[in-house]
Amino acid sequence: MALAIFLSALAMTVIVGLRYLAASGGFALATRIKFPGLYAGLDKQIVREIKWSLASAAIYGVPAGIVAWGWQNRGWTRIYTDVADYPLWYLPVSVLAYLFAHDTWFYWTHRWMHQPKWFRIAHAVHHQSRPPTAWAAMAFHPVEALTGAIVIPALVFAIPIHVGALALVLSIMTVMGVTNHMGWEVFPRFIWDGPLGKWLITASHHQRHHERYGCNYGLYFRFWDRLCGTDHGLGEFKQRTPRRGMAASGNDGGAIGTGMG
Repeated sequence: MALAIFLSALAMTVIVGLRYLAASGGFALATRIKFPGLYAGLDKQIVREIKWSLASAAIYGVPAGIVAWGWQNRGWTRIYTDVADYPLWYLPVSVLAYLFAHDTWFYWTHRWMHQPKWFRIAHAVHHQSRPPTAWAAMAFHPVEALTGAIVIPALVFAIPIHVGALALVLSIMTVMGVTNHMGWEVFPRFIWDGPLGKWLITASHHQRHHERYGCNYGLYFRFWDRLCGTDHGLGEFKQRTPRRGMAASGNDGGAIGTGMG
């Protein structure tokens, strides 16, 4: 049994690592195509981001692997495979429930990580990315990685979710984590600069966190930031102030200004 659990944890570590490399690498390539030179001079930083992120992949992979083994062999979790087990309307509800729960956990642990002691111990690693790049999504100190790694594995014991819906949650988590750090808006302007953008977090919103530290702590939604008075709007994207003097591109996307966070 111990060997099976170890192999499951190892497999999930590899999967998380490859998922990170594929997502961050893909968006980094898109950045190079759309904004050549945006990451110029950041080679050493990117190497550091990749190293920390791959270490985080192991920390994320271990609990995920244990849970995966328990689901397949012991029925420990509330993950289900038959869509008919719950009403169809529950599928989107479960996805939203997971995203909101994850966002809540992230908001409050993120604020905690900005306390001086824990910032020095752990969160400073993430803020060494100045400005963050598409490779920075998982560039965490092990302490911070652990706080993020336990959320979804814990939720599957509490909230029923279809395996496909869980895959969607993990995909959203990956895409949002990468795109929030890539330095430009990949989403259409009507999303980040419209009514929807008042509640959803994209690169412009998270860039302000890396500019000012003490604001914009959320992951997916601006709910907790708005409720707790820590929502400070968008970063420099709205002013079209690209890093290193680059020209912005069009109305549907542009480079965000230098964020020293």
